[in-house]
Amino acid sequence: MAATDLNKTGGGIITEINVTPMVDIMLVLLIIFMVTATYIARRAIPVNLPEAATGQDVEASTLSIVLSPGGGLLLNGDTVTLDMLRERVPPVVAANPDVQAVVDGDRTVEYGRVMEVIDTLRSAGVKNFAAAVEHSPKPM
Repeated sequence: MAATDLNKTGGGIITEINVTPMVDIMLVLLIIFMVTATYIARRAIPVNLPEAATGQDVEASTLSIVLSPGGGLLLNGDTVTLDMLRERVPPVVAANPDVQAVVDGDRTVEYGRVMEVIDTLRSAGVKNFAAAVEHSPKPM
């Protein structure tokens, strides 16, 4: 009996590979990496956030603005200036008018600097804002 005869009768060498389980595992790994990368990137910038008992989680479509202790400004993890912020935000707002800006400001950043950034975002068309805070226990 020839090798091709064995494959036809069901008792021979299997020469095909089922890739469906591998694709399933790769998709799960991709999702895990996407979620953890966002978390890691956000925690890579040391910002001492103020505490608040009434903080809530934000929606997925956001612009992440970080005001670092040294006065640096980051937009979605990239270092920018106010002029660069004015250039980069309007296309995002045009694509999604309901985009929300989450401002992570260190405790030591001057209030005037925070307002300058918020004013720049408002002039670029952002209407929804949130302030990032650390959760603290509610006062009794």
